[in-house]
Parts: sequence; structure tokens; C-alpha cells
Amino acid sequence: MRLWSLHPRYLDPQGLVALWRETLLAQAVLRGETRGYRHHPQLDRFRNHPAPLSAISLYLRAIHAESVARGYSFDERKIRPARRRASLAVTTGQMSYEWKHLLGKLKQRSPALHRQWRTTETPQPHPLFKVRAGEVESWERP
Repeated sequence: MRLWSLHPRYLDPQGLVALWRETLLAQAVLRGETRGYRHHPQLDRFRNHPAPLSAISLYLRAIHAESVARGYSFDERKIRPARRRASLAVTTGQMSYEWKHLLGKLKQRSPALHRQWRTTETPQPHPLFKVRAGEVESWERP
């Protein structure tokens, strides 16, 4: 499971579809609707939020918005309503780590996207996240 802190615009089609599916799974985990992935470290930052279900719903909304912009047909009805506004912090170290990780994936899977994004020095975060100074997050498994 990879719940990117990066804006979904940077993902290739396979990455965006995978993010949608994995985040729907994360939503189910946070709602207590599944047995698997309950202790996955990528969920810690959502679990630690005062309104984890709202946070994951808003995360899904941005993925859905990107899918619409690309002409995909992700089923918006799968997103549970967000009852509160939410934002999460992400560190500059985490953003850098994820950017390098994504560029490596794009180099293999989508060379054209890799060429498009490789000179980007400061990628934008997913709209749910606010960037702050810091190292790679403690939940990350480098």
C-alpha cells in the first residue's frame, strides 16, 4: 500500500488506478470493515488525525478529481462523506523520498512521464497535505 503525499497529477495511469484502489482499501480499514492491512504504517498518519474518516475521504476526493480531469470513470459513490474539514502535515524529507521513489517507477513504467517530471525540483503535495520542514516520516519503510 502506498498512499502518496505527492499530488496525484504526477502518477501514471497504473499509479493513479492503484492509488484509488489502495485508498478505498484504506478507507475500509479505517472504518473497521476489513481484517487485512489494519496495522499498515501508511495508515498511521490518517489514524492519528482527529477525524481520520474525513481525512481519508478528502484524500479520495482529490484522487477522484484527478481521475475526472483525465477522463476516467472512478465511482465517486465509493467515497464516504467527509464530516469535517481536514489537513495533514507532511515533511520535506518525506516529499523528497516519495518523489525519488515515484521517478524510479516512472522511469520503468512510463518513460514519457519520467521525462516530463524529472526536472521538477519541488513537486506539489496532494491537496490534503501541508508541507513542513523535516526528515522522512517515521512510518516510512525506506
